[in-house]
Amino acid sequence: MKTALIAMCLACSASTAVAQGTRHTAVVSPDALIWQANPAFPKGVLVATLAGNPVATGDTVVMRIKFPPHFTMPPHTHPYSEVVTVVSGHIGTNGGTRAEKVGRLLPPGSLWVYPARHPHYAWTGDYEAVLQVQFTGPAGITYVNPADDPRRQK
Repeated sequence: MKTALIAMCLACSASTAVAQGTRHTAVVSPDALIWQANPAFPKGVLVATLAGNPVATGDTVVMRIKFPPHFTMPPHTHPYSEVVTVVSGHIGTNGGTRAEKVGRLLPPGSLWVYPARHPHYAWTGDYEAVLQVQFTGPAGITYVNPADDPRRQK
């Protein structure tokens, strides 16, 4: 946890160092990521925060989200626009209020942008997939069907 917090602090201070003419680079290596379950996501999904504070207003946040094989993320929206990149595995995604799995599984390096409050969903094939998501906080998710929200399930 300390390593992740130090990395986030370094990332936040990087812009100040550049402005003062000093070169500084914050590096977050994959082996330093702390993967955790998040109560806002269905069981089996893991999240790691690379930069920013997801609960802070106006913070630029970079997260990685790991989806298990044969998984469907139910239709949902966010209060912010998000830039998403496939880091590993293959994942399908589409806009809409019903998870119809229309389209192909996208390979690593694929990128898409969903605007704020745009309903969308995702699915994986035979293998896990890792996405990198960038947005301006605070984080938030609203499921199209409230019954899909794991925070409501007991």
